[in-house]
Amino acid sequence: MDTLIGLLPIILMFVIFYFLLIRPQQKKQKAVRQMQSDLQKGDKIITIGGMHATVHAIDEDTLVLTVQDGTKLTYDRSAVREVLNRD
Repeated sequence: MDTLIGLLPIILMFVIFYFLLIRPQQKKQKAVRQMQSDLQKGDKIITIGGMHATVHAIDEDTLVLTVQDGTKLTYDRSAVREVLNRD
């Protein structure tokens, strides 16, 4: 019984650590994966490098992006940070 009482603060610390740090991070990662999988042609996006572009074509793991001057670039789907709006 004394061992359980001695371990209780450590167990409590791990539970608090999970709910304050690990769980919110997992929810955020899930939301980012969902946003990246829901990309469609014509979406205006921002990459993790800060480039603003429009999705021109979508493959399994890659995107062809069109920038303002008409240049087409190929990026990994995971390089998308944010979807600005949908046309």
